[in-house]
Amino acid sequence: MTNAYTPPAVWTWDTESGGRFASINRPIAGATRDQPRPIGKHPLQLYSMGTPNGVKVTIMLEELLAAGHAGAEYDAWLIRISEGDQFGSGFVELNPNSKIPALADHSGAEPVRVFESGAILLYLAEKFGAFLPTAGPARAECLSWLFWQMGSGPFVGGGFGHFYAYAPEKIEYAINRYAMETKRQLDVLDRRLADTEFIAGPDYTIADMAIWPWYGQLAQGELYSAAEFLQVQDYRHLQRWTDQLAARPAVQRGRMVNRVMGEPSSQLHERHDAGDFDTRTQDKLSND
Repeated sequence: MTNAYTPPAVWTWDTESGGRFASINRPIAGATRDQPRPIGKHPLQLYSMGTPNGVKVTIMLEELLAAGHAGAEYDAWLIRISEGDQFGSGFVELNPNSKIPALADHSGAEPVRVFESGAILLYLAEKFGAFLPTAGPARAECLSWLFWQMGSGPFVGGGFGHFYAYAPEKIEYAINRYAMETKRQLDVLDRRLADTEFIAGPDYTIADMAIWPWYGQLAQGELYSAAEFLQVQDYRHLQRWTDQLAARPAVQRGRMVNRVMGEPSSQLHERHDAGDFDTRTQDKLSND
């Protein structure tokens, strides 16, 4: 550590030190602009982006539809977080924390808002009676792993990912600290998956849907270009599970929704109908 930093008595916001995200990060909440929220034709309205947290929910919705739950049809609206859409007034009404994803359910007498990806998975699982054991040890195990991800994910995203890939300067201590914790979490999952087919037991559940977009994509080398650095290939049970979920058609569709990176054929910026996967990916729209 060559440049020691001594914190001041009172912290003040310095926009110049915000790095890549300086234009959208700020130390206060609330809307910054009047931006009404669009509403489509389906009762379920999702406002999101294809980050790992957003992918959790689109995988869940596509799995529900694949399982025959027609009521899970949804409109997915793209919230471009790099452009500050999460601070629009309509979005802030759904999630005062200004983070994606956020869900509005218009199927009842009064609309229901749900924010935080884990809360949305739990809400949908209970609403449709799917992908969540109903009682006993199996339910407790599933919820334990769901909340494990919600508590552990920030170490991978806001910690390791930020300092390894996005911070304006490479800080050895920070990268080492979060790389150590990320590898420990990968080992937790690898040991668990040595004993069971899916995260929470023999059945596929919302725990898998919550964990895969972070740790599965990390194991595939798709997050932060850190596969070699973290030696992800060494976690062979995690790799087995990762490949197993990646082969599911609903997972493949869920990854496409609200996606803005990668090949144009993998990007479905907005989804309003099941047929959109065949007709409205970015490669097809650009050829119109």
